[in-house]
Amino acid sequence: MIHAGDVFYLMWDEVLVGATAVVSTLGGFGNEEQMKRINGEANILAVGAAKDFGVSKFVLISVHDYNLPSFLLSSGYFTGKRKAESEVLSKYPRSGVVLRPGFIYGKRRVDGYEIPLNLIGEPLERILLALENFTRPLNSLPASDLILAPPVSVDDVAYAAINSLTDDDFYGIFTIEQIKEAAAKVRSLN
Repeated sequence: MIHAGDVFYLMWDEVLVGATAVVSTLGGFGNEEQMKRINGEANILAVGAAKDFGVSKFVLISVHDYNLPSFLLSSGYFTGKRKAESEVLSKYPRSGVVLRPGFIYGKRRVDGYEIPLNLIGEPLERILLALENFTRPLNSLPASDLILAPPVSVDDVAYAAINSLTDDDFYGIFTIEQIKEAAAKVRSLN
């Protein structure tokens, strides 16, 4: 069951009744305080509520571990995401899942308009995967993965989340490549 609402004002005792897992896609941009609040505090609150209500699995959609300079990684966006990750892994050490995709593409609706991010993401993903052997030596350059980390389809992220819900041995932190492997595993069952 999917519930929408403001995580800071949810009636957790109503929302989590009978839940066995929570998948959090909370995240966003804004000023420093807004990013810390939505990427960090909101997710931390959800993790705590899920744990308090006996939910056995928590899946957090986070962000790729970019090789950015430390001054950029200290922004509210990244610090919030990493704090939320720590909370998931500490409260759910044998069942918490952190998916770390890079740019996620698919079709997105904003104010009634559909933005076809797949028109950029899908070809870019294919090109980067085809050139992976040539670009691998560049991965050690600071911030190189802003350009070289392959995008991930929203379907792959969703299938990886499904895999995490159906496989008790699937927990911990998962990279872009591992997300795609988990998605392929679920696709092969269909």
